[in-house]
Amino acid sequence: MNYPRLPYEEFMSIYHKVPRAAIDVIVKTPQGIVLTKRSLPPFKGMWHVCGGTVLFMEPIKHAINRIVEDELGVKVKVIKPLGIIEYFNDDGRHTISNAFLAEITGGELRGSKQGEEFAVFSKLPDNCIPEQKIFMEKSSVFK
Repeated sequence: MNYPRLPYEEFMSIYHKVPRAAIDVIVKTPQGIVLTKRSLPPFKGMWHVCGGTVLFMEPIKHAINRIVEDELGVKVKVIKPLGIIEYFNDDGRHTISNAFLAEITGGELRGSKQGEEFAVFSKLPDNCIPEQKIFMEKSSVFK
């Protein structure tokens, strides 16, 4: 099923008035956690986990698979939900994101328009989105 996307202008108008529902997927490999370096604002130049908006009427499982395949080029299996990451961006955006731990089941890792550079980390880099870094440190994703 194809889930509709709002036109960009309408999305941004709504996005600045209500919290956005999103997912973040921490993709774990035997070598560590996959992160990409943001190529676009917000957080341009910072390492981050893949994630994004849940589309209207889109099941969470579909959103996870869509976003990970779009941003990393792989398919994943969710290992477990990890909790909530809440973002308060300087430009007035408020995002509430459900975070999941997942492992790769197929495909080949690659970057995307949002984050062309990717790497696997056995410990978190300093230049990581602050909310994600705090969350991953507390959830012990490297154990």
